[in-house]
Amino acid sequence: MEFDSGPGASDTPAPERPTGRRGRIVMLVCNGVVGDSRVQKTARSAAEAGWEVTLLGRSPDGRPASWRIGPAQVRLLPVPTPLAHPPRTARRPLLTRPLAYRPGTAPYRVQRVKAWRDELRTRRAALTAGAAATGALARSRRPSPVALPRAAARLVRPYAAARLALPRAAARLVQRWVGFRTRQLDRRTALRGTGTLLDRAAVAWWQRTLKERCWRRLWPSLYDFELAYGRVVDELRPDIIHAHDFRMLGVGARAKIRAAAEGRPVKLVWDAHEYLPGVRPWQNDVRWLPAHLAHEREYVPCADAAVTVSGTLAALLRSSHRLAEEPAVVLNAPEQHTTRRSSCEAREGAADSAVPSLRALCGIDTDTPLVVYSGAAAPQRGLDTMVEALPALPGVHTALVVPKPAAGYPRELLARAAALGVADRLHVLPYVPYWQVVPFLTEADAGAIPLHHWTNHEIALITKFFEYAHARLPLVVSDVKTMAATTLETGQGEVFRAEDTADYVRAVRAVLDDPERYRAAYERPGLLERWTWEAQARALDRIYTQLLQSAAQERRDHQEQPEGDRNADLCGGAREDRTAAGRPVRGQGTPRDGRGHRRTRGGERQRQGGALPR
Repeated sequence: MEFDSGPGASDTPAPERPTGRRGRIVMLVCNGVVGDSRVQKTARSAAEAGWEVTLLGRSPDGRPASWRIGPAQVRLLPVPTPLAHPPRTARRPLLTRPLAYRPGTAPYRVQRVKAWRDELRTRRAALTAGAAATGALARSRRPSPVALPRAAARLVRPYAAARLALPRAAARLVQRWVGFRTRQLDRRTALRGTGTLLDRAAVAWWQRTLKERCWRRLWPSLYDFELAYGRVVDELRPDIIHAHDFRMLGVGARAKIRAAAEGRPVKLVWDAHEYLPGVRPWQNDVRWLPAHLAHEREYVPCADAAVTVSGTLAALLRSSHRLAEEPAVVLNAPEQHTTRRSSCEAREGAADSAVPSLRALCGIDTDTPLVVYSGAAAPQRGLDTMVEALPALPGVHTALVVPKPAAGYPRELLARAAALGVADRLHVLPYVPYWQVVPFLTEADAGAIPLHHWTNHEIALITKFFEYAHARLPLVVSDVKTMAATTLETGQGEVFRAEDTADYVRAVRAVLDDPERYRAAYERPGLLERWTWEAQARALDRIYTQLLQSAAQERRDHQEQPEGDRNADLCGGAREDRTAAGRPVRGQGTPRDGRGHRRTRGGERQRQGGALPR
């Protein structure tokens, strides 16, 4: 990747559209882009197909950054989140835990009482040291060099203990009181996930009164993304907005509404990476999921096209949102030529372009059996099953390729491996760039996907499934619905019962005993060709092209409207004529006039395409 700009990038005016470009696409994602292979491949392939692509992501360190992925421009924006800390999170839970500390106070109190007890220990040691010094002085005048210092110390220690007895007892008592109040706060915080009766009543009230708009009360932090991204999207003046996942859907929809008010038809693509009702809440709060569900329901009607990651998820989205047609399926498959590097990537240097050796990083030779897992590290991913199985698989090594090897969960896995006596056979490694993943994995003997039974695990063919396939690895897959069915249909691996260590051991032994039997499945004509990003990119390109043609037709239709027509204010020329004549324009108006905005949004909902509710 080539960095080409820094702070202040978000303030740069949008450049003029280059001659001959097919159109301008702005892609939105709420992460730092690096590590999200689907987002990176989408941006790069669209740019290489002739679209002018700007990918906006969230800066992980709060500083603007910019680089390129092939011809696509990436910009990371700071996203301040003051709305993520509403006043209710700082209040003391007087009704449910009246003795609990106010949030934020407990750490100070705990540390303060620890400092007090440490001070008393130091004072007691100082008194004892003073007694020893007195004995040392007396020793120079007495014939016995050892007995007198000890005697002097024995005389002073009871005095020191008596002098500090009351403060030490008080410190112990205060520490217990602080600990009790801290535990009360911890229990209240733990209840936030399921919610107290008052929490659940508040959620139900806002859902009933505001319906889809209730997220504004339940989770106002979604506005933080709008405030960080919205102005930048408007400056870029896109023809198409591609919103990745549920948080960015609202940002894209609101940008589309503002563009329509200016007479610029903008098309919105919603890329649903996950089924939101099946997502494990990112924060332990009973408000999180209802708020995000309402946010998604409000803005899905604004999408002109929807795409997703599997046929099963497409059917669920159509049913839950009552879409007029099923979302297009765009698999997160690897590029067919994964070792290909763009010229700007190659300029980083030959050392970075070389694919690292998986076995060298593990410190093993080619004859050592190696099972690999590549992906996010979390308890519901089933990595503990792989660790627990190592004692029953003598000589077999396991490599976990995860985003943050030093994070808490990977450290727990390493500690568990050490307790089992197999730490030398567990290797936790960092991610490699997405274009290196497939050749990096080819050195393994099998690829594991030990997922637990969660809704989103049941319905998806996840990224690592295709990466393992292109690396021609025999698979060991838990019995989550879609991946297990595909694995059994193609014959590319074994299926085991999720969270069943003994059955996982059986499956690993089966694929390691006869790997060529499972590798033969990849020789089926057309199988891997169908599972390539190039095939998925062509489908996306067709969607973009159709949307751009539709926008052009809308623009022509608006231009043909007479000036007196009620929609004339959506046409750029009519707006200019009306403004020059000094007449008000709907959608522009005075600073306090919001009528045009509301009417425009209603009009836009009547003109939706593929994602229109029935």
